[in-house]
Amino acid sequence: MEKKVLLFSDFGVDDFVAAIYAYFSEEIQIVGVVADYGNVSREDAIRNAGFLKELTGIKDIPVLGGAELPLTGEQPKYYPEVHGLEGLGPIIPQTKVDGVFENFDEIKNLINKYENELIIVNVGRLSSLATAFILYPSLMKKIKDFYIMGGAFKVPGNVTPMAEANFYGDPYAANIVINLSPKPVYIIPLDVTNSAIVTPVMINELHTYYQLTNDKVGLIIKPMVDYYFKFYQKTNPAISGSPLHDLLTFWAVRDEAEIMYTEVPVCIAVTKDCTYGQSAADFRKTNGKVNWKKHHVALKFNYSKFIQSFYKTMKYQNGKSS
Repeated sequence: MEKKVLLFSDFGVDDFVAAIYAYFSEEIQIVGVVADYGNVSREDAIRNAGFLKELTGIKDIPVLGGAELPLTGEQPKYYPEVHGLEGLGPIIPQTKVDGVFENFDEIKNLINKYENELIIVNVGRLSSLATAFILYPSLMKKIKDFYIMGGAFKVPGNVTPMAEANFYGDPYAANIVINLSPKPVYIIPLDVTNSAIVTPVMINELHTYYQLTNDKVGLIIKPMVDYYFKFYQKTNPAISGSPLHDLLTFWAVRDEAEIMYTEVPVCIAVTKDCTYGQSAADFRKTNGKVNWKKHHVALKFNYSKFIQSFYKTMKYQNGKSS
């Protein structure tokens, strides 16, 4: 049975690869997309979501316009050095998307349509998801599970020494989600996603396969990931490949995923100092833990099984690709 996923994404390189993985997977069905600012502007994220629909030929996925700004009211910072000017490395989508896309209210239809089976996967900033919690608290109780790529608990951040990009980009929103969620959230932080490495050899092997099968969806992966890898090589010359953070988050949704979680109290720092955007959790082995809401924080995962799943899913698309 396919898992119904509502994707919140800012559509950079790893977001797009993760969405393609979901498209190729028999177990995951993306039933809607909320396109947010983050790696790129909201306008570009909406355009990239349209490009995904055009590329895959799946025209009936509703695209909802998400947040344009964080709840902090500050102007967002985009990351072309990581994801390219358009968010997809060297690829410049020519997709034309008509409409204003001030249609976030349509999220209510999706939640009601897939009541108690819809899974929210948020791989970007949390501004839109926090807005949904504020506007539709009773509807959010109908969500089956929440999976969030964000945070850095026992490892350094990737924007500051303390903070990861998705939480740092809008810590107010992250705190709202953490505090208002009606059930424990599955948090997939840098602690595990930094190890979700896909090497150039793996990407080249897939690219050869896509060339042989003339798979237009698969063929865009290599130029995007090659661009992404160059950034990581500049910041860490010893790195062996690209950490596909959002891909791991989608894999976490699957029944086969082997991820070890711990349920602990979690809080996000919102004070404008060196801790801004930091994700904190009470990992102490004591009965007297701090009184924050508890969530499932991923600590480690089976890398071998993750890579096997990636290969199998990306090379055996069961007729889903055109």
